[in-house]
Amino acid sequence: MSDTGRMSLSDKAHAKLKPDSEKSTTEHMTDKFHGKADNTAARAQPEGEKTYTQKIGDKFSTGKSGPDNDDRSFVDKTKDTLGLGHKGS
Repeated sequence: MSDTGRMSLSDKAHAKLKPDSEKSTTEHMTDKFHGKADNTAARAQPEGEKTYTQKIGDKFSTGKSGPDNDDRSFVDKTKDTLGLGHKGS
């Protein structure tokens, strides 16, 4: 279950793992809107008040995954490596 303003882990996974080439324009816009809203809510909520699953979800959706100064999430980098996303997005 997710908190107000937050996406559930299953919703995040579905949005991130579905190849961009299979998404409609509406899905792209919805993903972008929900992603920005969830990121804003994640930053606004103090770490000490987050559940374990929220912390895990935040790590994979908003966390930087290395010292290479690349702001893309771990999931986005994985999608690019597998050819499922847009490089540099």
